[in-house]
Formats: sequence, structure tokens, C-alpha cells
Amino acid sequence: MTRTVLESQTKTVTIGFDEPFCVIGERINPTGRKKLAAELEAGDFSTVEKDALAQVAAGAGVLDINAGVVYNSNPNPNETEPPLMRSIVELVQGLVDVPLCIDSSVPGALEAGLEAANGRPLLNSVTGEEERLELVLPLVKKYNVPVVAISNDDTGISEDPDVRFAVAKKIVERAADFGVPAHDIVVDPLVMPIGAMATAGQQVFALVRRLREELGVNTTCGASNISFGLPNRHGVNNAFLPMAIGAGMTSAIMNPVALPVAQSKIAAKREEVAAAGVILPEDMDDETFVTLFGLGSTRSKPGSEMAAIRAANLLVNQDPHGGAWIAFNKALEAGGETAAGGRGGRRGGGRRRRA
Repeated sequence: MTRTVLESQTKTVTIGFDEPFCVIGERINPTGRKKLAAELEAGDFSTVEKDALAQVAAGAGVLDINAGVVYNSNPNPNETEPPLMRSIVELVQGLVDVPLCIDSSVPGALEAGLEAANGRPLLNSVTGEEERLELVLPLVKKYNVPVVAISNDDTGISEDPDVRFAVAKKIVERAADFGVPAHDIVVDPLVMPIGAMATAGQQVFALVRRLREELGVNTTCGASNISFGLPNRHGVNNAFLPMAIGAGMTSAIMNPVALPVAQSKIAAKREEVAAAGVILPEDMDDETFVTLFGLGSTRSKPGSEMAAIRAANLLVNQDPHGGAWIAFNKALEAGGETAAGGRGGRRGGGRRRRA
């Protein structure tokens, strides 16, 4: 059975065919988050701290770290991203004990993250583009780490699943030339939005099976891509993830947290309720109010996708006797936090093994 081993200073997480589904938390990423990007440029890491703790509490087994901020003061990411990546990695691994996923398109930032990370992180990512292969695979070998292989190349992202499989196969073969084994490659077959391509789900399920059977590699994806542009995205994600797990997918880069209800939304709802003549107790707190009106919660909790993943683990017999499912639901009832719940245990050790 293929097993991809990740390590922090004290904890081991295994991505594998016979392991529970691995959730890689995606929130520490300034892309599309203007407030976070501005904070990072100003040297404010408070949101990073909150996101790291909330994702692990929600059940993320690995945290993706992306430092892709384009500074207003210096638009050159080759200069700004490496030191920022190092700072975020050092901060996050001081807060939580899960392995990290070093995520960047800047080679210097990848190496800065690898140098700063304890244990054995996942490197995100390499593509089938020749220039990228020549830049990233030597780093993978040098630091003896696993890598995410994204199924696009110099021609872009193909809508043909056979082409995407061929790109993945090329990456696996080229990695072997560098001495990187297939069990250290986690392929992202690229999930297309179902709203733009009706066969997107069917394609990825077939690709995952083929990657598993023919190349013997673990797989991952950006889970929310499937629902892009659609209403009730959580509903689509909640159906997609168990189906992907059933097809053999072994991990996903995703948001494990149901974000708190914004204060502006609570205030607007209170005004609406008052205008309707509904009289509420004066001392009703925000959490009671949002629960009463079905708005969610004022606290970060595991998202509904996490329940779908836990249930899928149970149904495909990756949760013997339902222990993790029971613990997950007991934790929700007790206050919204969940234990990590995977099979990855603790292992002594520190720095990564060099090849």
C-alpha cells in the first residue's frame, strides 16, 4: 500500500490508501484575502495565528502555508516572499504540532520554507512544465520531502482527463530520474468547476482510480473548485468529498472551519427582527441569537465538509468501530472542537532526513 509520510517536530501523519482521509487546511493563504495580505505586509500575524489554531481544532491534519503577498512597497515576490515564508513557518510550527505543506510558485520561498520547517513537510508544488520540473525536483530530492504534482504542463490545463493523466505520469517518471519514489508524490488531477463542465465530477473520480491503480500514487485536490460559481457550495462539496474518497482520493486541500457569523450580519438580522415586531430578551447574547435564527455560530467550528469526511471514513472502513466518528460528534456536542482523529501517531525526532 502506498504511504506518504509527513512529519512535524513531534507528530507523524500518513497519507495512504489504507489511512483516513487527510485534510490539509488551506486558510493560511493571502490569495483573495485583502485584509490578510495587508496584515502580512505590515508584519501583523494575528490572523495567521487564529487560522492555524482554528484549523487544527477543526480537524486539519496538515496546514498549508502560502506567503504569496504582492507588497505595495515592493512588488517583487522573489525578494519579499522567502523571508515572509520563513517567518510564517516558524510562527505556525510554534503554535501547532501538525506537519506543514510549503506552498509557493517562488522557488526561493519553497526553499526558505523547507529550511525553516521541522520534520518532513509536504512541498506544494511541481507541474509538468519543464522549467518547473528542473527547479522543484532537485529541492524535493535535496530535502527528502514529498511533493504535490499538479497535472498541467506547458500547454496549460487540459479538459481531457487522458492528457492530465499523461502529465501526472510524466512527473512521476521524471521524479524517478531524480531518485524521488512514487510514494512521495501526491498527484492533484485538477478538479474543474462542475458549473462550467458537467462531467467534472465523473472525470476526477475516474482519474483518481486510474492514478491509484496504474501509477500507485496518493492524490489530493483543491476541494472547493468543484462548487465554484454555484449556490450552496457546501452542499456540493459535501457530496463531492465522500464520492472522491470512495473513488480512492486520499487527501484534499480545503477549509475545515465553518467561519463565525460576521457582526455586520448579526446586526442586520437584529434590525430585521426588531422591525418585524419580534420582542427578544434584552440580555440575549449573540451566540443564542444566531442559533435561534439559523445564522450559524459566533465561534469557529468544524465545517459541514468535515462531518461528510468523517462519515466517509467510517463507510469505507478507515474508521474501525466508528471511534473517530463518535469522538467527532461528542466533541461537537461539547462545544464545536474536534480531535485530530487520524491514525497518524507521534514519533520522536526533529529535523528532516536529508537524502
